Amino acid sequence: MENMISVYDKEGNKIKEIELPEHFKFEIREDIVYKVFRAYILSHRVPYGSYKYAGMESSAWTSKRRYTYRSSYKKGISRVPRSVFAKINGNFIWVTRVIPSAVKGRRSHPPKPEKNWYKKINKKEKKLAILSAISASSNMDYIRNRYTKSFIYLNEAINTFGLPIVISNLEEIKKAKEYRELFDKLKIRKFIEYVNENKKQRAGKGKMRNRRIKKYKGILFVLSSDSELPKVSIDGAEFSKVDQLNIGKLAPGNKLGRFIIWSEKAIEDLRNLYI
Repeated sequence: MENMISVYDKEGNKIKEIELPEHFKFEIREDIVYKVFRAYILSHRVPYGSYKYAGMESSAWTSKRRYTYRSSYKKGISRVPRSVFAKINGNFIWVTRVIPSAVKGRRSHPPKPEKNWYKKINKKEKKLAILSAISASSNMDYIRNRYTKSFIYLNEAINTFGLPIVISNLEEIKKAKEYRELFDKLKIRKFIEYVNENKKQRAGKGKMRNRRIKKYKGILFVLSSDSELPKVSIDGAEFSKVDQLNIGKLAPGNKLGRFIIWSEKAIEDLRNLYI
């Protein structure tokens, strides 16, 4: 039946069938996904800016009165903040400071570190984007378009287990060794190896800024809301709770059709979320 999906154990054996949540039947709105993903990316920019008092901490000061000490009166110069460079025969030699046009002066309109970079997005549009991404994750055409080069490594698993892939008691797996055994059972080991073999070093200064390696996102494992995420690091595998899904996890790079493996409990929790 179209409304039923198979549930497999950790050995890859079919144990039962459950009803497919309506999340996987929603219309896929690529325009809404793009709008929400753009807001998601722009909201995660790192604030930057110069020091608030940069260029303004010099002891530059000039009297504007006529006959006071260090007065600029009758000197034929503008009344801008000046610092004493030298004093010769009772006359001051000044250098301009503070103003934007001066050497060592402040910037006229510098970037402000307190600026709020958050981009607002409507709640209904955010939900619709998540539903579209979940629906696209079970669509063969979107998966093929996303994994253009590596789809041959996923095709066998999709033909064997169908979409979406649901594993019973997935939360019980805690070790990386057990996940590697699961990769063999689900016939996705070659895809994980493909991700590891295609790491590339980034060109440019990004190497100095904590993004030296470029690599594929790989597979997303979705666990139940009350579970504890496994503390393992496997290239090509990402873990998330079902109530913590966002458009950055479901459609990285604004590309729909991510390959997702769900736990049975996550599917049950999903029925009451994002609707």
